[in-house]
Amino acid sequence: MGDVDSIGAAVRSARKEAGLKQSDLADLSGVSERTVRAIETGAGNPTLAAVAAVANVLGLRVVAA
Repeated sequence: MGDVDSIGAAVRSARKEAGLKQSDLADLSGVSERTVRAIETGAGNPTLAAVAAVANVLGLRVVAA
């Protein structure tokens, strides 16, 4: 789960740095606030498309290794 936790931490950090609330990020990325929360906490099972949408809004890249 290390990768999931790393992605969540990066999303949370970038969101806070951008001065956005979870609801703001959800609106901008076209996903629900619940999905943003799931990504940040590593809970649930958000789709790769949702993770990519959130990352794109924040200027982050998701790379598969």
